[in-house]
Amino acid sequence: MPLPSHAPARPATGTLLASTATAVAALLLLAALGALLHQPLLIPPLAASMALIAGAPDLPLAQPRSVIGGQLLSALTGYAVLAVATPGYWSAAVAGGLALGVMTLARTPHSPAAATAVIVALTAPAPLPFLPLLTLAATLLTLTGLLSARLHTRRYPTYWW
Repeated sequence: MPLPSHAPARPATGTLLASTATAVAALLLLAALGALLHQPLLIPPLAASMALIAGAPDLPLAQPRSVIGGQLLSALTGYAVLAVATPGYWSAAVAGGLALGVMTLARTPHSPAAATAVIVALTAPAPLPFLPLLTLAATLLTLTGLLSARLHTRRYPTYWW
């Protein structure tokens, strides 16, 4: 006899297909942008961001304030750690942990953004190209989620700010 599950019900087929197509389209756009600008390191944390936007659009973690603000605050946290430490594993660990605290204080919870802080503290990318690119990428993800919601009669975002 199977154990009863407390997991949420599977989404309707149309919702599943729309979410998957949205995520694939947005990530292909980011992959193209990353390849063009030679910045592939943005893909992993932003893939997790897109998973939240497309798969759980009602969560606070998926709202534009959290996606864009959380990504930027986490990157800045990584740069703050680099201001007092050298790039490396220890700095990356501290930056990832501090980023969660900074996002919580700013009311921009977005757990995938902690990976952005880790990437910054580990690789020390130049801030001038990195921060505008990160802002553009997070904004593109949010807009892709908005467009998909309009096309598939879903609600996203539940709040902007």
